[in-house]
Parts: sequence; structure tokens; C-alpha cells
Amino acid sequence: MSEWLLIVILTLVAGLTMPLGAFIANIESIRPHWLEKEFRHSVIAFGGGALLSAIALVLVPEGSARLSNLETVVYFALGGIAFMALDRLLAYLNSPAGQLAAMLSDFIPEALALGAAFAQGGTAGMLLAGLIALQNLPEGFNSFRELKERAHYKPITIILAFLFMAFLGPVSGLIGYYWLADLSTAVGAIMIFAAGGILYLTFQDIAPQAKLENHWAPPLGAVAGFLLGLVGQLIIGH
Repeated sequence: MSEWLLIVILTLVAGLTMPLGAFIANIESIRPHWLEKEFRHSVIAFGGGALLSAIALVLVPEGSARLSNLETVVYFALGGIAFMALDRLLAYLNSPAGQLAAMLSDFIPEALALGAAFAQGGTAGMLLAGLIALQNLPEGFNSFRELKERAHYKPITIILAFLFMAFLGPVSGLIGYYWLADLSTAVGAIMIFAAGGILYLTFQDIAPQAKLENHWAPPLGAVAGFLLGLVGQLIIGH
């Protein structure tokens, strides 16, 4: 199989877990009611843990390896500031797209890195695809819930939108493969910028929603989400 076709397939499959997560989130009435509520909060926390793992184990290590220390600091700070501006804009427009922005700011840079990894050889691209897919599932779940409950979009509209967004994966992967493989600094800047933005959104939007009074499973979900990324990183490292 051609390498470019493999990239398309891997990134598309990884992206399709976003609408899959949305489809699962559309399944209502988990009984008893307390279990349904705790389950939702646990998945939100799991998604937050997965995003933190993407920052700590993929985006920052891979991105900073391509940049100087000063460049890393500058791009990370710019990412946080830029996403704060985006968050304020979304608040001004009364748009509940915080988790959606976090999901895409994670998915697109990692797909770019996947394409560049294939261009440079090695097995990291295959394992990164699996990690992206596992991260996108809870993120798709959480984004669906946020959009449905706060914006009142029809479920089929959200799922179809996520299905369309899945195709951003192959586009980003091919860009990384054909154009960014030799532009190591550009890839690093994108990854570090996204890391700063994701960190802002995690603590501004996702972490507050995960808290549930007198329940302890949701924080454990965050640990499980980070552990997911850690396992992927340990596999890649070996």
C-alpha cells in the first residue's frame, strides 16, 4: 500500500471516532439516573485527561524538540493567549464550542505530526494514529453533549458535522507528509501553539464541567484519560 494512502486511511479512521463518540453520547437514559449523570461527568474528565496527555506526552515533547527554548516559550504563550481571545469571542457570540475547539486543536496538529512522522520513517506514525483515535472518542462525546445541551442543535446535525470534520485528518496528514516534513520548525511551532491553547481550554471549559459534588469517579476518569496517553507514549518510546 502506498504510504500516502495509508496516511489517509489512518487519519480518517482516527477522525471517525469523533462522530462515533457523538453517536454514543446521543444514547439517552442510562439507568439509574445518578449513574447516567456520573457517567457523563466521568467521560468529560476522561477527555480532559486525554487532552492533558496529548499536551504533556506528544505536543510539548515533539514540538519543543524542533524549536529552541525561547521559541517554545513564545509559541506556547501565544497559543494560550490566542485561545483566550477565541474563548472570549465565543462567549460574546454566545457559542458553546469550547470543547469542539479543544478537540480540533488536538486532532489537527497531531494529524500533521503523523504525516511528518511517516515522511521521516519509523513506526511512530502508526502508534500516533491509534492514540489520536482513542483521544477523539471521549472528545467527540463531550463536544456533542455541550453543543446539544447549550446550543440545542439536532443530534443528526452535530453528528454529520463531526463526520465532515473527520476529513480534516487526511488533509492535515497529507500536508504534514508532503509539505511540512522538511519544515521541522513549522511543525514544532504548530504543536506548541496548540498545546498552549489546549491547556487554556482544559482549565477554562472542560475541568469545571467535570466536577460533581459528592462523587469521586469523575476525577478518576481524568487519571484514566492521562494514563491512556501515557501508555501510548511508552509504546512509541520503545
